[in-house]
Amino acid sequence: MSEKLVMIMRGLPGSGKSHWVERYILSLPLDKAIGVRQRGVFSTDSFFYQQDTYRFDAKKLPEYHQCNLTGFIQALSSSEPIVICDNTNLCRWEYMAYEAAAKALGYQVRIVLVGEPSNVAHQVECAERNRHNVPLAQIQRMAKVFEDF
Repeated sequence: MSEKLVMIMRGLPGSGKSHWVERYILSLPLDKAIGVRQRGVFSTDSFFYQQDTYRFDAKKLPEYHQCNLTGFIQALSSSEPIVICDNTNLCRWEYMAYEAAAKALGYQVRIVLVGEPSNVAHQVECAERNRHNVPLAQIQRMAKVFEDF
């Protein structure tokens, strides 16, 4: 079994992906947890923060997705032991490059789905608790395009 691990998170905004990642990191030995937190977690959302304020700009999305993928691949190239992609990844094409790069560089890949995107109650819960004020109507549109494994 490979010692190098990539986790690709999947789920609606507000489903608990980042919370899952945080709990996972806290379960690691301290030295490993610090390394993962500093050099192993990649989220396109992080590029939308200015100081501590989230400012989404749809025009920047392609650029920021590319920056996120680039950082992720750099972490793989540096042989970080655990690398995590914390994006919604609702459709396979959204995470194919992450998965392909990880496999090409000898990583074991785990796809982690948080929540059930097709469940209406889950959609409502996601709309109520997501940190970026994504409205229910948008979450419902996102749920419709979700692709199973």
